[in-house]
Amino acid sequence: MNRWLRLTLLGAGAMNSPRFAPAGLLLRYGGRRAAFDGGPGAEPPPGPLAGWLVTDERSELRSALRRSAAARDVSIRAGDLDLGEVRVRCHPVAHTSHATYGYRIEAGDLVVVWAPEFWEFPAWAARADLMFAEAAAWGRPIRFRGGVGGHASVQTVAEESVRHGVRRLVHAHIGRPSLRAIDAGLKPPVGEWGVEGRTYSLRLTQAGGPG
Repeated sequence: MNRWLRLTLLGAGAMNSPRFAPAGLLLRYGGRRAAFDGGPGAEPPPGPLAGWLVTDERSELRSALRRSAAARDVSIRAGDLDLGEVRVRCHPVAHTSHATYGYRIEAGDLVVVWAPEFWEFPAWAARADLMFAEAAAWGRPIRFRGGVGGHASVQTVAEESVRHGVRRLVHAHIGRPSLRAIDAGLKPPVGEWGVEGRTYSLRLTQAGGPG
């Protein structure tokens, strides 16, 4: 019997993107659904949610996210989530002065990573079959004031994804420097630009591995 893990990119933008909704993801598996991040224009479609997980509980979008989640009878939070065969594990990332996170989604031997914001590539993302990653900066990183973190560049994320054995990389937190690169016809050296509304499907076989 084959099972499909389906991940729909609800939004692919960095904060205040002039073109894309905030980076967000909808996971579907075995009739159950969970949301990750998002915001105005990047809400999950109507229907029950097993959870709504966020990477930054102090983000500027938290009020809007709380309202959207409450309308679906869930609360936003950072943490683990179990969906039967699918295990979602929350891991810290280096990004800013307060705690921020990413998620490792495991089903059998299949691994998906949701890590839309980080300053340093997370080692726990190693050997992911599919990774949705930071893309706010293009050729050089964005450094926060006071040296408290920032955003890794697409160039660095691409290089590190190869070093960490990531099989498929989707740049899914696209900021203004990366928008300028897109408009110039540039492509990431590794991976692909995230596409809002696209569903990325991975098959699990009966044995529990990717098809």
